Amino acid sequence: MTPEQFLAEIDKRGPAPAYLFLGPEAYFREICRKALIERALPPEERETGLTRHDLSELSLAEVLDDVRSMSLFASSRLIYVTSAEAALPRGRNGSGEDGGEEASPRSETGGELLRSWLAHPSPGVVVVFECSRYGFQGEDKSKIERVRKFYGAIQKQVEFPHLDERSALQLASALAKEKGLSIGRSELAMLVDSVAADAFRIATELEKLSLLTAGRRPVTVEDILAMAPDARASNIFALVAALGRGDRRRSLEILDSLIREGEYLPLALSFLATQCRLALVAAEANLRSASHIEAYFRRLGAPMWRARAEQIAQTLAAFPKGRLQAMMQSIYAADKALRDTRPDDRVVMEKFVLELTGR
Repeated sequence: MTPEQFLAEIDKRGPAPAYLFLGPEAYFREICRKALIERALPPEERETGLTRHDLSELSLAEVLDDVRSMSLFASSRLIYVTSAEAALPRGRNGSGEDGGEEASPRSETGGELLRSWLAHPSPGVVVVFECSRYGFQGEDKSKIERVRKFYGAIQKQVEFPHLDERSALQLASALAKEKGLSIGRSELAMLVDSVAADAFRIATELEKLSLLTAGRRPVTVEDILAMAPDARASNIFALVAALGRGDRRRSLEILDSLIREGEYLPLALSFLATQCRLALVAAEANLRSASHIEAYFRRLGAPMWRARAEQIAQTLAAFPKGRLQAMMQSIYAADKALRDTRPDDRVVMEKFVLELTGR
């Protein structure tokens, strides 16, 4: 079910004994978690009745032992269990991600105990298992389906996929209206793009813009550039420019700046990929000037503003079509590496920079 369906259901019927929260989107998951706390626990029991467990630290059997236990201090309990994927049967390589391997006795026992408890759930107890590690696309799809299958006895499963651009724009528009912000569609699209359609960051940046303008004037592009984290807008574009010049030293300096500012590198790479894809579309349409790029994308119905069109035009000047295609291949390889088990995101991105500046 969707987060909206979940909220409507608990409001109408109250909480079920167990839920499985699937997917990486944190904003709506947090809304659902807070709503569940309000519905499952009386105000006076929200401190004593809420328990958190992590299946990377405890076994499923240990968690279910606690689920069955009676509390001396609360008549109702909400038990929130993270890292749900850690309870899956592990293969001989210990990864827990190879469905073809033989399950361990501990995991099989945990699965049987879960089905047994769900057949006779404890009165007044609600349990939420959360798997936020995997998405619903690409290589994650098979992994999240394994989690879904393992917890198949839980009928109430809520999905939290990453927001696409359209959904992110709808959320941003709704939040802006709620805060009384006067902001144009192009500016809103720029904000969504600058935070890679991350719902939490959209809400944070709109709150900052609300405090800045105080409802006295419309939000401008300059406001967004001033208030939103510049690692997304300026540093990423500066990285594109440095890579286009083949300037390895400057590219690594910018990468170091992104890391020091706490930028989430997979999102930074996603922003870089979007910039290159737009530039490749413009190259294939034989566009060169910013005005032509802006008009072309607006005709397609894609959000585009002058500053972004100018960035795309400069990217085209730095990267001919052949290099753009090669860069997209390198981005794909880096994105795949960032999703694998690895020692450090920085190592992957430094290798990415070295490859591009070595061409």
